[in-house]
Amino acid sequence: MPTRRRSWAEPWKVKMVEPIKMTTREFREQALEEAGYNTFLLRSEDVYIDLLTDSGTSAMSDRQWAGMMLGDEAYAGSRNFYHLEETVRDVYGYRHLIPTHQGRAAEHMISQILIKDGDVVPGNMYFTTTRLHQELAGGRFLDVIIDEAHDPEVMHPFKGNVDLGKFQAVIDEYGADHVPYICIATSVNMCGGQPISLGNLREVSELAHRHGILVVHDMTRVAENALLIKEREEGYADVPMADIVRQICDLTDVATMSSKKDHLVNIGGFLAVNDPGIADKARNMVVIYEGLHTYGGMAGRDMEALAIGIRESIQHDHIHARVGQVHYLGHKVADQGIPIVQPIGTHGVFLDAKRFLPHLDQDLFPAQTLAAAIYADSGVRSMERGNVSAGRNPETGQNRRPHLELVRLTIPRRVYTQAHMDVVAESVMEVWDGREAITGLEFTYEPKYLRFFQARFKPVE
Repeated sequence: MPTRRRSWAEPWKVKMVEPIKMTTREFREQALEEAGYNTFLLRSEDVYIDLLTDSGTSAMSDRQWAGMMLGDEAYAGSRNFYHLEETVRDVYGYRHLIPTHQGRAAEHMISQILIKDGDVVPGNMYFTTTRLHQELAGGRFLDVIIDEAHDPEVMHPFKGNVDLGKFQAVIDEYGADHVPYICIATSVNMCGGQPISLGNLREVSELAHRHGILVVHDMTRVAENALLIKEREEGYADVPMADIVRQICDLTDVATMSSKKDHLVNIGGFLAVNDPGIADKARNMVVIYEGLHTYGGMAGRDMEALAIGIRESIQHDHIHARVGQVHYLGHKVADQGIPIVQPIGTHGVFLDAKRFLPHLDQDLFPAQTLAAAIYADSGVRSMERGNVSAGRNPETGQNRRPHLELVRLTIPRRVYTQAHMDVVAESVMEVWDGREAITGLEFTYEPKYLRFFQARFKPVE
């Protein structure tokens, strides 16, 4: 008998709904013009399916909401902090916890603590806020990711891997004294949510520690990375998710966490370190910038929801369905011949705007243009990850023109159904069919820092 196909469904059921608004093409075109063709500047109420980001947009569980009722809002020594601290130590193994309102606050503190003027910071591809904090602290980011990460068509299972030769060359050229740490992201955002393998991370950790260099872990999507290790790396198929996550963390010295991703909360994050001296400096800094070291900008109830979310994030059924929904959308789009980053990553589907709109020069911002076109077609909000996000070279003032010019369709956790993914795929197909008529954009307003958040554009005549 032939094998019968079996469907899968989300491992949760709906308890509460939020209505979303349907709009007309005419309405959306007007909204885009008012927003300067920047999807970040659209009003959320004017968005049908919101795939701008998975940061702080996920749905919390009934247990997390119940935990919110146990918030201890004492200014100092909240019991929720100690629950969170205990959970981080138990699940991730880091000894010291400094809570923050979100991940970029942790990036700011560790950059100010570890980087001095003239230092270089290698990493497996930049992230926007991470690199800016490194630059503001006097450092310079150097990309040491494998070359395959910059090619959206290459089917490499671990595009987040570090090229050990590139890392060694940085050490040889600048000296270990000018390399305070290497920044390792799990599920590398800017190349499509691509994972790093445990084997590669182990070699990176050994090389760094041999030269007295710390390993800083951007662990925003560590559970998603762990799932792909389980599925793609030899020897890990039968290893529990929690054990893989812990092995990743044990190879690193410091972690910055935006809990608005893996941990399923709407706000929160932390800096976690093993060195007591670094922890002491961070506790001094957090009081200045965030709040007392036992709340760090979060309410007690938020810390409780975060602690519960940590344990939910490493449940296999949850993370398998979360990444599975991303792959469902990715395959639906790719099967129509539409160019995306391959292999499909963990938190979103990344459209290759260079191949989608090959008639547009990169300085006409094809990814920004494509994101605007998708919203105009259907009300689906996505975001640019290309020339606008990369910013300008501070020495030349020219656009950086990165290898990857992408539109990110980022899927919030436990929010949308497969039917929503079908609508998204159909909209992308519709824009694909009319792609030759799409013209580019130019700036009408360009902020100094992180321009993709607030920049405004107009269509090029």
